[in-house]
Amino acid sequence: MNSVTPVIRDDSEPQSVVEADAEEADAEMVGSDDEAPTPHGSESSVDRGPERDSWASAHDNSLRRAAAFGDLEAFNEIVNRHGPAMFRYAKRTLVDPGEAEEAVQDAFVSAWKTLPDFRGESSLRTWLFTITRRKAVDLLRKRRPVPVADDMMMELTAVDEHDGSGTGFMEALGVALSKLPESQRSVWLLREVEQMSYAEISGVLRTTETAVRGQLARARTNLQTQLGAWKP
Repeated sequence: MNSVTPVIRDDSEPQSVVEADAEEADAEMVGSDDEAPTPHGSESSVDRGPERDSWASAHDNSLRRAAAFGDLEAFNEIVNRHGPAMFRYAKRTLVDPGEAEEAVQDAFVSAWKTLPDFRGESSLRTWLFTITRRKAVDLLRKRRPVPVADDMMMELTAVDEHDGSGTGFMEALGVALSKLPESQRSVWLLREVEQMSYAEISGVLRTTETAVRGQLARARTNLQTQLGAWKP
């Protein structure tokens, strides 16, 4: 099998390359489809889709089929296309940019290893976000609680109501999001920031659309309460 070291790029954060040695993604992420691609490195006469110089305009399905056969250029296009959104989601979930990068890098390594088994039951985007969330949750569970003094919390939650630049509100929103339960935070980010449908979100969180709607309603209520000072 070829090795891969994807580079996740974000306009606001410098990124680095992480060695492709993360654990295999869980078998739960495997879907079903009519065709099962041959693992990386196997010979096949199956049409791999567009020429490599046109991967940028290729459909996700063409990219994932080619990448499943070991085409690194197709996989790099998947990284370039979906990496920024995955990093944005992971950074909002984990707060720490370094941990967010680790989660996304691990997600792409797992995706590369399990693409031959992914048969397209969900969209490629939904599948990638499912892996990203799992990696982020794993990192959250590994964290050790860090005592925070009351005066430090006051500094974190303080907002400048007269800040007309919008910076103060975004900082307050970040703090408010960090206080939400992970499931509520994920639902809100996937809906409000990534503009996913309820069906897509339910696929990422492995739950029902009804549960997604309920989590989103609670997240919005909690955020409105915490950001009450910003109401006109």
